[in-house]
Amino acid sequence: MPRYYFDFRDGDNLSFDDEGMELSSIASVQEEAARTLAEMARDAVRSSKCDGSNNRQMSVDVRNHAGLVLQVKFTFEVARYHG
Repeated sequence: MPRYYFDFRDGDNLSFDDEGMELSSIASVQEEAARTLAEMARDAVRSSKCDGSNNRQMSVDVRNHAGLVLQVKFTFEVARYHG
């Protein structure tokens, strides 16, 4: 089974996956990347780093032994209005 590596990007921060995960199909890879990115977004909204003043851009870059095979991106903005 092919091994895929899921690298996480949050703004300018990039974390490389050194272990990888064996998955049987590109559909499984896409599902895993999307699920992981959704969890990252949920955690970012709950964290103190999300202060509502900036856009937040995150992605999961998936690669195999030959290079990049899939990228899942997510951008969101929290705007606070004072009345």
